[in-house]
Amino acid sequence: MANNNKKSLVVVESPAKARTINKYLGSNYEVAASVGHIIDLPKSKLGVSIEEGFKPQYVKIRGKEKIIKELKQKAKQSDKVYLATDPDREGEAIAYHISSILDKPEADVLRVEFNEITKSAVDQAMKQPRQIDMNRVYSQQARRVLDRIVGYKISPLLWQIIYRGLSAGRVQSVALRLICEREEEIRNFKPEEFWNIFALIQPQNTNPFKVKLVKIDGKKVKIANEEQAKNHLEKLKQLTFVISSVDKKKVKRKAPPPFITSTMQQVAARQLRMSTKRIMAIAQSLYEGVEIPGQGSVGLITYMRTDSTRISEQAIESVRQYIKDQIGDEYLPAKAHHFRSKKSAQDAHEAIRPTYLTPEFSPEALKDKLSNEQYRLYDLIWKRFVACQMKPAEFDKTTVEVEAGNYLFQAQGEVMTFPGFMKVYREDIGEENANGSAQDLPAGLQAGINCQLKELIPEQNFTKPPARYTESTLVKELDRLGIGRPSTYAQIVSTILQRKYVERKEQKLYATELGETVNKILVKSFPDIFNVSFTAKMEEKLDEIARNGATYEKVMTEFYQPFISDLEKVKSQTKELKELLTEESDEICDQCGRPMVIRWGRNGRFLACSGYPECKNTKPLESEAPQQTDEICEKCGSPMVIKRGRFGAFLACSNYPECKNTKPLSTGIDCPKEGCDGKIVERRSKKGRVFYGCSNYPDCDFVSWDKPVNRECPQCGNHYMVEKNLKSKGLILRCPVCKYEEPA
Repeated sequence: MANNNKKSLVVVESPAKARTINKYLGSNYEVAASVGHIIDLPKSKLGVSIEEGFKPQYVKIRGKEKIIKELKQKAKQSDKVYLATDPDREGEAIAYHISSILDKPEADVLRVEFNEITKSAVDQAMKQPRQIDMNRVYSQQARRVLDRIVGYKISPLLWQIIYRGLSAGRVQSVALRLICEREEEIRNFKPEEFWNIFALIQPQNTNPFKVKLVKIDGKKVKIANEEQAKNHLEKLKQLTFVISSVDKKKVKRKAPPPFITSTMQQVAARQLRMSTKRIMAIAQSLYEGVEIPGQGSVGLITYMRTDSTRISEQAIESVRQYIKDQIGDEYLPAKAHHFRSKKSAQDAHEAIRPTYLTPEFSPEALKDKLSNEQYRLYDLIWKRFVACQMKPAEFDKTTVEVEAGNYLFQAQGEVMTFPGFMKVYREDIGEENANGSAQDLPAGLQAGINCQLKELIPEQNFTKPPARYTESTLVKELDRLGIGRPSTYAQIVSTILQRKYVERKEQKLYATELGETVNKILVKSFPDIFNVSFTAKMEEKLDEIARNGATYEKVMTEFYQPFISDLEKVKSQTKELKELLTEESDEICDQCGRPMVIRWGRNGRFLACSGYPECKNTKPLESEAPQQTDEICEKCGSPMVIKRGRFGAFLACSNYPECKNTKPLSTGIDCPKEGCDGKIVERRSKKGRVFYGCSNYPDCDFVSWDKPVNRECPQCGNHYMVEKNLKSKGLILRCPVCKYEEPA
């Protein structure tokens, strides 16, 4: 604890979290934010000394000098330093890196973990400080160094084979492989025809209901075509339909466990139609603290990166009291529910749950204090947690079997008799009733009753290919296979989208042509590394380091030796791999008469003369024909079109080759320079790097390395924002005037 002379310093990651914690700790403490990592591997080189046992060569992150200086100064003036970075391996590593730059004795630098940002949790954590767990630090370091080695060593090979600027990631590339393999399955799928037969029948004195043909001669029905269906229909018209059995039973549906990271991402992605990256950003804001009038900044949920369904006894008591008081005693089970986590779970933190289960902190009570996205996610987390401690839902399930000669038909009905947990929480109906077979059956059905055949309904169907992954189902598959960890799922998905290896259409993930090409090269060149089972085993090795079951150096050596051996083999095969991607075409070069081939460039595939480098003629593929625009060529009055060259999209006169006028493609955003009437356009530097400048250059010297986005800043009203890809935050939008930020 702090002495009378000096305060104690508490370091967290985010300013929002700092504000929330500051009000709980009182005047003896000062809370500062590191704003994520302060040091990292350098961008310009490998930054790992293989000879020194894979020692990382960390450098200060550019732009963090001021924060580092302030932290050192505040630590010097403090009695103790408590490192309260996020309670996971990433947070442990950040805590270690901060401790390494402070001029403080080891005994005066302590680690604390806040699983939730509430006064009681913060007070309790401050009473239980510990030393930094170096096993967790080494585990995170191993992940970072592994990813750096794979990316740094393999990406240049992709540059040689496809084009410069591509990158490969150890885990992301396996996720890409899953998506590409699913794409291949869909392409190769051959649909098979099959028919279903339904009968609308009516027992005496009751309403008609529909039954489905399920067996013929005691065997599962299989009707392959229309002719077979017609034969069965003719036979069925001559037969008597009799109810052969009515089976009634009570069934219970248990509440699902509280959310862990993967299940929260799956359900929220499906039901709230959000990206996994957005889900995690919103969850982070709910964890760190939301400003509530009269309360200040309040942390509303527990830590959102967890693989455990464990719930504290205090939280169980709280939710049981809430159910009793607010929902009804009849919904409260005699004993609390406890859920078993997966064997591979690290079980470092509780399940995701609300921090306060009182009416004043219910989603409805806070609806006007939260953004719409915060409210929707908070509401989902709240309801899922309350439901997990409620009684099961109960149903009366009826199965009716109807015989017609050697044909057996079946119908099922289900009636809810007690809502149980479903009074509070239901998954979306489309998923629950996907088979569509349950219906309201008439009352009083008994075996032996004859039925009148009202109608026979044949239905033609075709087998369907496997569904493309959505963000929800991809996270579910990664979790099932043991690839990645709770903190990495959202980053995996956003990375392959960012790299344009995958695109999202109507919530589904499609492999792009570029993605499939990169995957083809990686799988062919490194079949062992970009492999599901290898990646899952590597996750287990990282867990072993955290548990002190393996050393950092041992795990790295076991990975590196076979990896570097494979790498050397591939380096000698780059020419053959490049040829694999070169396709013949029917085009003839209009400059030298040689055949043209299809090659890859930074902006996709293009036609190039096979006589390169003697002939450097290139042209776009017909499939990538020029796009029409409303712009008019100022030189000849013809319409301008968007063309794609080796260096990206540009505007060109449609009257080519008579008129060879070209100009950069406009972003549609007005130049911000006062008095300038130009537009911001995309340009390229001499080294090929994309930047953005004014169309009135050289009269206007506006320039930006960041891509402008046509979105007004909600804070200061500036007419545009820019995209920035930050290591600590991912892809964000930032206002160039007031520096306001939001996820892209």
